[in-house]
Amino acid sequence: MSTDIPISGYGYADAGLNTSHGYLLPALRQELAGLRRLGATTLFDLGCGNGSVAAALAAEGWSVTGVDLSTDGIAQANRSYPGLRLEMGSAYDDLATRYGRHPVVISLEVVEHLYAPRRYARTLFDLTESGGTAIISTPYHGYWKNLALALSGRMDAHFTALWDHGHIKFWSIHTLRLLLEEIGFTDIRFHRVGRIPPLAKSMIAIAHRPER
Repeated sequence: MSTDIPISGYGYADAGLNTSHGYLLPALRQELAGLRRLGATTLFDLGCGNGSVAAALAAEGWSVTGVDLSTDGIAQANRSYPGLRLEMGSAYDDLATRYGRHPVVISLEVVEHLYAPRRYARTLFDLTESGGTAIISTPYHGYWKNLALALSGRMDAHFTALWDHGHIKFWSIHTLRLLLEEIGFTDIRFHRVGRIPPLAKSMIAIAHRPER
């Protein structure tokens, strides 16, 4: 008998924001404010989960569309935020054909869960319109943080080995930059958030799709 559990089983207890949004959303809002001043009004949320971030941004005037592969997350989102277009969809799907391209694409705490990050990056790039911006967050890894985790005995908990559908890729600024550059993004910059930069909880990459 197979014991495989499909990733669509990733669960959500409710449709609310979680603790990570306390440090992710302020930095995200700062970036979006600059893009709003340049005329952007719509965005795509790749890996929208339970819809809580999409709903928060919609309340601030953004027109938001999003997908997630979690059946539980999309069910929570549709019950709590029926006015938003939040649907089942995979980062490996041809989402640009289905939803078109967008001036802003966000993807928060997603890439660390994926077996095929290059396929994800291709989808991210295809969803971003020419001249548009992609904003990606993922847990931060660097020498000093990894050393602190090892010395404090927290490495096992951090690597989430016993968390079904947990983190399977562990990204540094260097490796995430390489992934995004390889697929065609340019002008990539990073913010580290959640603690002092060397021990940051997450990093946020802001990447530009060149004009054609």
